[in-house]
Amino acid sequence: MTIRFSDEVEADFPFDAEAVGREVIETALSIEEFPYEAEVDLTLTDDEAIHELNRTYRSIDRATDVLSFPLIEYPSAGDFSELEDCDDFFSPESGEAMLGDIVISVDHVREQAESFGHSLKREYAFLICHSMLHLMGYDHMEDDERIEMEAEQKRIMEALQINRDTVED
Repeated sequence: MTIRFSDEVEADFPFDAEAVGREVIETALSIEEFPYEAEVDLTLTDDEAIHELNRTYRSIDRATDVLSFPLIEYPSAGDFSELEDCDDFFSPESGEAMLGDIVISVDHVREQAESFGHSLKREYAFLICHSMLHLMGYDHMEDDERIEMEAEQKRIMEALQINRDTVED
């Protein structure tokens, strides 16, 4: 597995952001039974930079907590059956499936952790979990999609043993 980690803002979390990111990504892939080795880019940035990305790629003129940029379209959420038939999804260098990019606003991690009353680690892990599900074809635009995605988020966070009551960072 290749995880390209970039901390553009020197997040200075009270935990190892790269290690936690790796653990969440690996757990999400395992829970979802992703059948290949994977490449994911994980970038930590600030509200200003994520605002610009949101405006450029989604035409939404405001900052957000996390952006997901999937490189693969799936027939349905978590259905990886068609991947083996298309070499375009695999890196020629590593042979790994190129899932896409996750960009997280450290400013939002801090604000939301405080607002929701849980740890920075829990908020950070949740945003990566949420984004990983987007990279594997899940969405939450319709109620049935949202219910399915929320159930998968819960499964992954429980497997990580990081919940809303987690107070340690």
